[in-house]
Amino acid sequence: MLYYKTYRHSTSNEWVVFIHGAGGSSSIWHKQIREFKQEFNLLLIDLRGHGKSAESIRNIWKEEYTFPAVTKDIIEVLDHLNLPPAHVMGVSLGTILARQLAEMEPRRVKSLIMAGAITRLNFTSQILVTLGNTFKSVVPYMWLYSLFAWIIMPRRHHAESRNLFINEAKRLCQKEFIRWFKLTKDINPLLKFFKEKDLSIPTLYVMGEEDIMFLEAVKKIVKEHKLSILNIVKSCGHVVNVEQPEVFNQLSLQFLRNQQPALNGFSD
Repeated sequence: MLYYKTYRHSTSNEWVVFIHGAGGSSSIWHKQIREFKQEFNLLLIDLRGHGKSAESIRNIWKEEYTFPAVTKDIIEVLDHLNLPPAHVMGVSLGTILARQLAEMEPRRVKSLIMAGAITRLNFTSQILVTLGNTFKSVVPYMWLYSLFAWIIMPRRHHAESRNLFINEAKRLCQKEFIRWFKLTKDINPLLKFFKEKDLSIPTLYVMGEEDIMFLEAVKKIVKEHKLSILNIVKSCGHVVNVEQPEVFNQLSLQFLRNQQPALNGFSD
């Protein structure tokens, strides 16, 4: 089973599940924990091969790396904890897994919060994926990962989130990086399916105005999905929860609070 950590609230029955991106770990959420645990129960997960989940012996023999398979790892943790329907938050590639979870188990997901969401690969990102797939087996993975991090988060004030991802990625091995990178072949068909199918789950997108790789695609999907909201954070890049945690926390917590009256009324 994946490594996970919970923070339990003394009175709240509401849960928020945090899903990090590729090459990261649950530590990416360290600027959210203090505020969110004051109102909610929290579940933080390290994806397979990442963070403390990399220490699992199961990681040695589990070869299948697809978006549904990786999402099933998350579902296994939810089942283990007997978690009620929860609010699910993802960052970067973790937003794809959050959306996959909502597709596979919609009754488990009360709402979605997507930070630095990936909803379509633009021309630049498709070139990066092609280059990565061409050289992933011959070039040291940290060279590729560092290159991608610099292209996605190029500005000086992106340094904290860029360095955080690079340092976390150092805990991966070359083989694990290749396993995850192979998922990129499935991204475009999957994202096209997600775009065309509106699950009618309340969804908040929080994007940096400098997220040149992914912002425009999110603007388009929000226009088509009726329960989706987009907040754009100024002077901010891809990893909004790290670069602008105060703004991100305020927007996310207000969104979650706004779900409560409707949810409570529904349950009655």
